Amino acid sequence: MKVCLPVGLVLGVMAFKPSRDWVKQVFLMFQLLDVNLIRGYILSFGIWAPVMSFFLMVFQSVVAPLPAFLITFANAGLFGWWKGAILSWSSAMAGAALCFFIAKWYGRKPVERLTSKAGLEGVDRFFDRYGNYAVFITRLLPFVSFDIVSYGAGLTSMRFWPFFLATGLGQLPATIVYSYVGGMLTEGTRKFVLGLSLLFVLTALVALWKKIYRDRRDPESCVDFSTGK
Repeated sequence: MKVCLPVGLVLGVMAFKPSRDWVKQVFLMFQLLDVNLIRGYILSFGIWAPVMSFFLMVFQSVVAPLPAFLITFANAGLFGWWKGAILSWSSAMAGAALCFFIAKWYGRKPVERLTSKAGLEGVDRFFDRYGNYAVFITRLLPFVSFDIVSYGAGLTSMRFWPFFLATGLGQLPATIVYSYVGGMLTEGTRKFVLGLSLLFVLTALVALWKKIYRDRRDPESCVDFSTGK
């Protein structure tokens, strides 16, 4: 399997070693749910602002349970909605690739320390039920952890490129919507984000319920992950 490009990207990201103080600062910044604060922080890096935004997105994918949509909103406000969307999507893809390879290279126990045993078991059940479609489906569901699905996929026999393609296609709609909305954000961010998130959740729940209902009526339509059939 030829993975030179993604491996090179992953190793490049891993070269950054954030300090403990920086990690605390980032956590505090995200806990305030203030897009303007994050936007100002990224902008403070000047010409390196896109690089810092990229790194923040990868960082939250790997080790931090932080709301990634805040970075997407900030990118849209700083770089315009479509340029911001490209930056957000590409950096999220890099984060997903890194999580996938960490799981492939180091196995389950280190991944459990980065996530949680219960969370991984939940993802395992999802993979058992939906097989190769699990990654694409979970990318469309805003209430399913982006990071833990990437780790979970790396712990299966799934190959990288099918995972990468499913992640890219599944992540694209939400990235475009968040970026477009982020470009228009001004005040009342928390209420707006809450309302938008609820809308995504309700839409995804309806789609998931339809899928589960069809599978229960026709069990043979379920994909067996072990065979890919």
